[in-house]
Order: sequence, then structure tokens, then C-alpha cells
Amino acid sequence: MLDPRVLRLIAITPELTGEREGFVDRLTAAVRGGATCVQVRQKKASPRECVEIARLIIAAVTVPVIVNDRADIALAAGAAGVHVGAADLPVVAVRRFAPPGFIIGASLGSDDELANARDADYVGIGPVRTTQTKDDAGSAIGVDGFTRLASLVSLPAVGVGGVDALAAARLVAAGAAGVAVSSGIFSSLDPESATRQFASATGT
Repeated sequence: MLDPRVLRLIAITPELTGEREGFVDRLTAAVRGGATCVQVRQKKASPRECVEIARLIIAAVTVPVIVNDRADIALAAGAAGVHVGAADLPVVAVRRFAPPGFIIGASLGSDDELANARDADYVGIGPVRTTQTKDDAGSAIGVDGFTRLASLVSLPAVGVGGVDALAAARLVAAGAAGVAVSSGIFSSLDPESATRQFASATGT
């Protein structure tokens, strides 16, 4: 069974644009700052590159690592789980070949996605606010929209999309299991310090 504490502060990787060593160093800094999980999201990388990057991260950090979109990549890399969107392989299909204990998260941004999301271990609800890091994120739903969708599933819910420290605190106060953050952490020159702000806001 998924320990909801893993979901308190998920650091979503930025796209890898430079040396892998520096990239991984920024992720380990985020974990030192309080990230409880790392989600590997590399839209521009090939599947082979994604596996390599995920393996590097898994070897470097002390928290669970999940892979965005691709369960096959997650399994090949030895990741703890996968997070799937509406256009990805359905949760029930992933369940058929995933090993016991494999974490499956699902995106939930509208009522149309409820059927798939209900079979997951947790849901990522959003975008809470407008985000520049995900082109297909959809319209912002706000904390009220998050709360409404979270009430429709009996699963831990994570707020995602344009989340800053203030929004993170509001989401946790509204019952969120945690938040998932990318630019709020990795746009900073000091990702460890930036993560500490989110950790403080969420009570991590």
C-alpha cells in the first residue's frame, strides 16, 4: 500500500539541457531540501535516454522515483512507479503487468478522467494554476476545482500545475496529500533552498 507521506512534496524534473551530472546534482539538492519523491518527466528525450536518466536519478537519491507517462520505461529503469495521463496507457492495463507495490498515479483534470483515475494509487489534480512547463496541461482549476475533484475519488490527491509556496499551503489545508512542483524548485539557482520553502509550506 502506498505511504501517502511519499506524496507530500514531489519534485518534477525539468528537461535535461546540459550535463547529466549537474542535472542530477540539482535533484539531489531538492531531496536534501525536503522533496519526498522525484518524478522523471523528460518529454524531449528518447525512451533509451529516459531509462538512462531515470537510472542515474534512482542511484543518486534516497526517495522513491516515478516516471511520467511510460510504465515500460519505469519498469526498465527499476523505478518505484509511473504517473500516467489521459492519453497514456490506462491504469487498469498497467496493473496487469506491473509488479506488486508498483506505484501508479493518474492525472485528473476533469470529470471525464474520473473513470481511469479511480483505479490508481493516487491522483495528480490540476493544473491548479497556469503552468509553463506542460503544454497540454489545460485550463487552471484553482484550489476550489482541486477540492471538488478530490472529493470525487477516495484516493490521496496531489495538487499540480503552477504551484507556488502559498498555493501549496492552501492545497494542504484543503486536504491535499501533497503537491508536485517543477519550475517552483528548478527555476531557482538554489533548488535546495527553494524546496525548503515548499517543505515548510506543506509541513513536510
